[in-house]
Amino acid sequence: MRIAISTGGGDAPGLNAVIRGAVLSAIDRGWHVLGIKRGYMGLLGEDEVIPLTRDTVRGIGHLGGTILRTTNRGNPFEYPVRQADGSFVHVDRSDELMSNARNLGIEALITIGGDGSLAIAQRLVEKGMRVVGVPKTIDNDVSGTVVTFGFDTAVTTAMEAIDKLHTTAESHDRVMVIEVMGRDAGFIALHSGVSGAAHVILIPEIAWQIEKVCEHIMMRDAMGKKFAVVVVSEGVKFQGEQGVMGESMPGQAVRVGGIAERLSKAIQERTGKECRSLVLGHLQRGGMPTGYDRLLATRFGGAAVEAVANAKWGHMVALQTPHIVPILITDALKSQKRVDPTHDIVRTARRVGISFGD
Repeated sequence: MRIAISTGGGDAPGLNAVIRGAVLSAIDRGWHVLGIKRGYMGLLGEDEVIPLTRDTVRGIGHLGGTILRTTNRGNPFEYPVRQADGSFVHVDRSDELMSNARNLGIEALITIGGDGSLAIAQRLVEKGMRVVGVPKTIDNDVSGTVVTFGFDTAVTTAMEAIDKLHTTAESHDRVMVIEVMGRDAGFIALHSGVSGAAHVILIPEIAWQIEKVCEHIMMRDAMGKKFAVVVVSEGVKFQGEQGVMGESMPGQAVRVGGIAERLSKAIQERTGKECRSLVLGHLQRGGMPTGYDRLLATRFGGAAVEAVANAKWGHMVALQTPHIVPILITDALKSQKRVDPTHDIVRTARRVGISFGD
């Protein structure tokens, strides 16, 4: 059996642990493993396809990033091609990808990615490729799995930043606004904000008002607590604004963010308190994965190989505590996982005095 592994979309701590888990599990079965560089680029002649062996994956489980590299611009069904005038057109190169995979003797593909990569995987399945998916996103917004690897590391990174902001905010009697990732899902903001003891948490799933935010901050001020830490998810929209920063590169999703600076200015104008903003950005994607993410990623890698052995084509491995099970990719793509405003974590946050601006 010869299988291939690819990593696509944004990077996440734990990718190397998935690769290691899958490679070692496959070799244990006597299989051969190839690694496709930069998503599907290696199968499109834009990068290389390399053999993955025990030596290749030795000592990579604790490392951030991915030894296969990644991209969020390599959709083979809508591949961006630059024209002579500098503009881009999108072409379908999926047949070329399928042909190159056959020529390399690839019998199955394990694709590691978020909802975008999984959607591509499903289209490849429909064209006849044998694919198993592994859910990857720090945003934790893939349905069907309790959690995705990379999320715990991102939350820990954000929480540690919030911890540091507490001390400088209190020293200067300032309001500190920190923007974290998550796009349309507020999981990182919610989990890091609660664990980091933020005073205000703003997420896309809960409608908020700037007046309510300022009211909470001034209530703290009247109680002698002259500082405040506000955690805001990048997908939150300010009243009357779109909350997007535009397209960064052809073929990429629309970028979101910039809410921290606008929110900071609005709070300062309304309260008269000195405000500062911080965008945590890609720090949340970098660094060594936490122990939890290393373990989950390794389990996902092994489970993906087992799914290949059981011919679970068009399936994604998912954590459904306490087991990892295969579920249909189409089921995972039916809806994006979002924060439930009635969830126990939200209710707990309210009980300990955290405002959601509503």
